Amino acid sequence: MQKKSISVVYLLIIIILCSCSTGRHKPLDHEVGLDSSTFSFDADTYPTSDNLFPHYQMAPGDIIDVLFQIQTWREKNEFLIAIDHTLSVKFVNSPELNETQRIQPDGKISLPYLGEVYVVNKTVIALTEYLTQRYSKILRDPLIYVTVPEFRSRIKELKKDLHTAPRGLSRLVMVRPDGYTTFPLLGDIFVAHKTFPEVKETLNKLYDSVLPGLHVDLFLEKHSGSVIYIMGEVNTPGTYNVMKPISIMQALAMGGGFKSSSKLEEVIVFRRLKNKLVANAVNVQDTLYPDDASTFFYLKPDDIVFVPKNQRSALAEAHREIADILFFRGWSIGLDGTIYKPPILGPDD
Repeated sequence: MQKKSISVVYLLIIIILCSCSTGRHKPLDHEVGLDSSTFSFDADTYPTSDNLFPHYQMAPGDIIDVLFQIQTWREKNEFLIAIDHTLSVKFVNSPELNETQRIQPDGKISLPYLGEVYVVNKTVIALTEYLTQRYSKILRDPLIYVTVPEFRSRIKELKKDLHTAPRGLSRLVMVRPDGYTTFPLLGDIFVAHKTFPEVKETLNKLYDSVLPGLHVDLFLEKHSGSVIYIMGEVNTPGTYNVMKPISIMQALAMGGGFKSSSKLEEVIVFRRLKNKLVANAVNVQDTLYPDDASTFFYLKPDDIVFVPKNQRSALAEAHREIADILFFRGWSIGLDGTIYKPPILGPDD
């Protein structure tokens, strides 16, 4: 009986060893070219040929350096009077009526006999013609000159404030968890998942509408990190920063390698597509033993990689958990999974 038991044990060991060595091996010096692959909805643009991320998108936690540029030298096709200008209206034949005023926040100035006159968004020529027409009803042959002795007053004040600030012409802003960033003079702007050129274009349009001539350049002071998540049957699961596109094999290496209990034929990758998560089962075993049809599956930031447990390990773990309970109560489990309970009295008792 004892010899029979030993034979059964040896047979089981041989079966287990054979089942663990069923991998496909290529002959030596045989090269196999592996194409890259990823989710179908990203396959046309990812991964790139230079192995870089296509476009960096701002993410919560990023710190952006906003560098202001005061472009007072920029030539414009048309000069329009603005609120931050100082306006001078001179009467050649009636100098006592001359006025030099800072344009009020409502876009108006006060002139003799006319009262408040709206002057913003007019050219100097257009305003001169308008005032000449109005004063022709009051004065005889009025000869009026309109000049702008001081303009961009707000730009100059802002420039002075920026130069006296600790960081000079730049400001550091952070992308909040809600995806918004607070910019000077503008307030909250949504920037998450947008590229730097997209945000810069939006900001320059807004700043130019508030203060003509004010523009910005954006620099990434500190990034929150492009991360992937590795879970399941790996030695060191966790969150890992990635600086460039990596394959699923590289991700498993970052996770300390896969365990012997892992099911490499069905590694699950989750990726966000708009407002839902899409799952894809990747056969990593094929990559370990490649043939001409094998591919390298590439991950993107925020992908989740889950390495499941193989059926044999799951069954063994279940047996162990059940055994912990049953052995405590005097039960035992056979090699075939059958549960036995020792009889209270044996046949010879």
